[in-house]
Amino acid sequence: MNLKPEVIITTDRTMMSNHHRKEFLGFVATGPAIGMPEKIWLWISSPKPKILDDGEPLEAPYGLRKVEAALLKSGIETKVVDPAYLNHYIETTKVLMIGHHDFFAYGPPSNEWWLLTGKEPINRISFAKLMESQAIRRMKKNGVKIIVGGPAAWQWLYEREKWKKWGVDSVVDGESEKVIGKLVERALNGEEIPSYVYVGIKDVPSLEEIPEIVKPSVNGLVEIMRGCPRGCRFCSVTLRPLRFIPLEKIEREMLVNVKAGIKSGLLHSEDVLLYGADGVKPKEEPIMKLHEMALRHVEDLGWSHASMAAIRYAQEKYKLISKIMEMLKTKQDFLGVEVGLETGGLELAKKIMPAKSAPYPVEKWHETVEEAMKIMHENDVIPAVTLIIGMPEETEEDLLQTLELLDKIKGYRSLIVPMMFVPMGALKNKEFYKKEMIRDLHIQVLYKTYRHSIYWAKEIVRKSYLKSPTYLPLRGVLEFFMWYVENKVEKIVKELPTLRSA
Repeated sequence: MNLKPEVIITTDRTMMSNHHRKEFLGFVATGPAIGMPEKIWLWISSPKPKILDDGEPLEAPYGLRKVEAALLKSGIETKVVDPAYLNHYIETTKVLMIGHHDFFAYGPPSNEWWLLTGKEPINRISFAKLMESQAIRRMKKNGVKIIVGGPAAWQWLYEREKWKKWGVDSVVDGESEKVIGKLVERALNGEEIPSYVYVGIKDVPSLEEIPEIVKPSVNGLVEIMRGCPRGCRFCSVTLRPLRFIPLEKIEREMLVNVKAGIKSGLLHSEDVLLYGADGVKPKEEPIMKLHEMALRHVEDLGWSHASMAAIRYAQEKYKLISKIMEMLKTKQDFLGVEVGLETGGLELAKKIMPAKSAPYPVEKWHETVEEAMKIMHENDVIPAVTLIIGMPEETEEDLLQTLELLDKIKGYRSLIVPMMFVPMGALKNKEFYKKEMIRDLHIQVLYKTYRHSIYWAKEIVRKSYLKSPTYLPLRGVLEFFMWYVENKVEKIVKELPTLRSA
């Protein structure tokens, strides 16, 4: 293959990193640099990856690897390149492709940090620096076509000026594997390409049309399913059809990473426990087979997401969480995962996420959350729990019930990540949560989640997440940051009567 193909794929530094082999440290880049220089903040979240020949990273974000695989399958030579090495490809590139999870920091939790601090998050700053870099400016001057996409493609609709200023030729919104080959082919042939491509249901790839990655993904991430059956109105994933990736296909992708020396694995789906499930009810056999296969190849394993209801059902029906953790603990001390709580408001839950608690009734959402948190705590599963405030139709009663639920789960090891409502999924035509919408009860919710997370973060960082001596410098910086935040917040609390007795 040509060492300098005409199609180059890249992203900015906050994405092109393995985050010290700690995937969730990447979320640090969603905030502004607080209490320390930007360079140190970037080092915490996004250190430079290992680079192979001529700027190709050893591992790259999974989404970029999927696009790379789709183009290679179409017979189009392409290469993923670290952003620091784009200048090596200025004269040979004809199509530049850029992916991102949060181009402009409008997604959660970036928008929350931005709203609360008034400072632009690092990921937004980093992406702007990439687009305004000398390498990309010179490429554009040479007539290079720029195609962008990924989970945050929708954000370009709110940044039309930058779309034009940076010379973006096409934005691809949705699962691109089935359409990207023809689009790039047209760009290479000098033909006009559509400025916006929305991938609807008819263009979503089938299992057979989803290509397997051919080069390593960051931290060994592999996809196990697409879509979600719960239908939460605030989530865009529910708009996609449900597809379970065959076990042998997952294994082949995992081996791509292992053969490159990446011994960690991260199982990715909107709900890992629904792999091979019967609707919203987890099944023991496919989950056990998945983990048995994975643990034959990797030294440690993580999950991207799971749901409270699936965790509760899997444990109550099969003792599945205990069985999985018994296997994992032969290699690791804990399992990290992101879990959605979203709201404690029962009426709001009925309106926006009626199946979130299924197969348990939505009226028992508090009970489901409590049981799931207890199960995770007892089995050394450490969740980053998401909570959304400012959703459409949210009432004071919903917020009071959220505060009540937060009190019920304060004894369970976890980080709680509050997020401001972002219009996505079936609610994409609603209004963004804005600073002027903040109410006293919102402030109380934010403060309660802060106190919970600071309390547990100290233990998690010291005893679980970064306990190895290798991570001592990183742990020291993070402990300083937590001390800094505590001091800042407590000064604010003294000035806010709403919080003095919270």
